[in-house]
Amino acid sequence: MATIKPFKGLRPPKSIVQELSCLPYDVMSSQEAARMASDKSASLLHVTRAEINFDHEVDPHSTEVYRQAAQVFDRFIHNGLLVQDEESCFYVYAQNMQGHTQYGIVGAAAYEDYLRGIIKKHELTRPDKEDDRMILTRYLRANIEPVFFSYRAVEEIDQIVEQVIRSKPDYDFEAEDKVRHTFWVIRNPEINMQIEQLFDQKVESTYVADGHHRTAAAARIGQEFKSANPQHRGDEPYNYFMAVHFPDNQLQILDYNRTIKDLNGLTPKEFVDSISENFEILSTSQTPIRPSARHMFSMYIDGLWYELKAKSHTYDDKDPIKSLDVTILSKFVLENMLDIKDLRTDTRIDFVGGIRGLDTLSARVDSGSMRVAFALFPVSMDQLIRIADTDQIMPPKTTWFEPKLRSGLVIHKLD
Repeated sequence: MATIKPFKGLRPPKSIVQELSCLPYDVMSSQEAARMASDKSASLLHVTRAEINFDHEVDPHSTEVYRQAAQVFDRFIHNGLLVQDEESCFYVYAQNMQGHTQYGIVGAAAYEDYLRGIIKKHELTRPDKEDDRMILTRYLRANIEPVFFSYRAVEEIDQIVEQVIRSKPDYDFEAEDKVRHTFWVIRNPEINMQIEQLFDQKVESTYVADGHHRTAAAARIGQEFKSANPQHRGDEPYNYFMAVHFPDNQLQILDYNRTIKDLNGLTPKEFVDSISENFEILSTSQTPIRPSARHMFSMYIDGLWYELKAKSHTYDDKDPIKSLDVTILSKFVLENMLDIKDLRTDTRIDFVGGIRGLDTLSARVDSGSMRVAFALFPVSMDQLIRIADTDQIMPPKTTWFEPKLRSGLVIHKLD
């Protein structure tokens, strides 16, 4: 069962929370981060993307950048921009985007649960990205940004959250991403104990929705700090890392679409003819067509949208991986027709999150930078959980979660 603990969060005063908080480090470039923080001296981006405090030529992974992040972090604490709660608490974090609201419980997850497979993953990680977050965590001695977790909804936990959100929130603001962020500190010890017990009794597994690299880095840091402590007991803060836990029935996964630079020597007509071998062409349109169900796709090429339906021989709905639409597209189009075999390294393909809209796909093709685009129906949380429960890995660039967690609402110190 899942182990989740309350913790003494490090938080900004209400008066500066909107300036200090920021989008996650991995959804922007260094240049974008610099622009976002240009008029915000208290932005947490000065810690999470500390390279913005240097000339453009600096290596973001250099020792001087990590040292600068630690210095800024310490200065924030010294100057009262971050203040630690006196008692261990859970927190409720609500996000509202375009009328959709989801409520997560912020708590400290046990890194041992990750090693034992209680915290389940669905993506592979890259060692260089793990190393980056691990080194930053080592310098800061804190989980500076939360990980995005999910769990199968538990009615009793939902009832506690409903009770908490009736009270006045500690933070409530709309950020530049047009998402409303609302945050409650649970100061009642009995409620905190109930939450901890319910996760221990009712939640068999938790699932990494977004933040696989931060999760893996947190587990490595926990092991490192344990090895360096001759008096290790097992209850030290470094045994845990910060995660926001959302019930699965509240989350929305957006489509994650593909654009390709060339047709591998085929003419547009030859390409469309080849597509029809494995997909039914249901309709065409000059306006965007959004896939309406699993195994439905839309394709944009030469100024025209095509509505496609995968033929039955292209998938196996009894198999968690072979039933995925990204698998169908990868095998029967990207590999067989376009000779794109490695989605992580092939420079002929690019990926577009559904938050950017279908017009972005057609615009890239119309600009000439891309030759064809494909829109996919989003995967479901049930599909994600099914794959994680069977210890399988989704193909790259399969899930796009929105809204993104705000960094800086609360921070978990490791000592």
